[in-house]
Amino acid sequence: MPIKYVTYRRVSTKEQGRSGHGLDGQQRDIELYLQNYSDSPYDVIGEFVEVQSGSDNHRAEFNEAVALAKNKNAILLVAKLDRLSRKVSFIASLMDDKRLQIKVCSMPHADNFQLHIYAALAEQEREFISMRTKAGLAAAKAKGVKLGGLRDKTNARNIAKREQANLFAKKIWVAIEPMHQAGLNYSQIAKRLTSIGMKTSTDREFSPQTVKNIVLRMDKFDAPEKSLTATCF
Repeated sequence: MPIKYVTYRRVSTKEQGRSGHGLDGQQRDIELYLQNYSDSPYDVIGEFVEVQSGSDNHRAEFNEAVALAKNKNAILLVAKLDRLSRKVSFIASLMDDKRLQIKVCSMPHADNFQLHIYAALAEQEREFISMRTKAGLAAAKAKGVKLGGLRDKTNARNIAKREQANLFAKKIWVAIEPMHQAGLNYSQIAKRLTSIGMKTSTDREFSPQTVKNIVLRMDKFDAPEKSLTATCF
C-alpha cells in the first residue's frame, strides 16, 4: 500500500503568492524529499497552498490540509518547519496530536521531538535577531548618529547589520571552529552545517563563501575571546 502524503506550501504576502516566489522553491523541496527520502510507492492525495502570515494560526487551507491528513492517515509534508507556524506553542500542539504525522523536507530524518526542539531554537533566534537589531540602532544613536535623514538611517542600519553579523559569527563559531581546526575546507563545512539543518542568519543554507566570511570575521577577534564566546553560546 502506498504511503499517503498531504503537502502544504505557504507564503506570507499576496505579492509572493502571485509571483510564485517562494512557492516554487517549496515545491522543489517537496519533490526532492519524495524522490530521495520517501519509501516507495507513495501517493500525494492533497496539495494545499496558502498566502497568509505564519503568525496567524487560523488558516483555512492549513486546517483543511491537517484534517485530510488525519482522516486519511496521511503524512503532512512541508518544505520547512516555519511553513507550519512561527509560534513554537502552535507547533508543539501539532506534535502532541497523536493522529497527525508530520515530515519536514529540510530535516528529513527528524522526529517530532527534534522538530519541537528546532522550533524552540528558531523562535529564540528570531527574538535574538530583533533584540540585536534594536541594540545596534541604540548603539548608533549613542554614537551620535541621527536617525532622521535617509543617509543617517542607512548608516544606522549598516552599523546594526555589522553588529548582527558579529553576533551571529560568534554564535555559530562553536559549530564551525572544530571543523575549521580539523582542516575541513569551506565547502565541506558548509555541507556539514546544511546536513544538520543549520541556517544562516537570513534563514538560508550555508555556502562556502558564507563560511569563509565567518572565519575571516572571527579572525579579527583574539583567540581567547573566540573560545570564551563559543562556550557561552
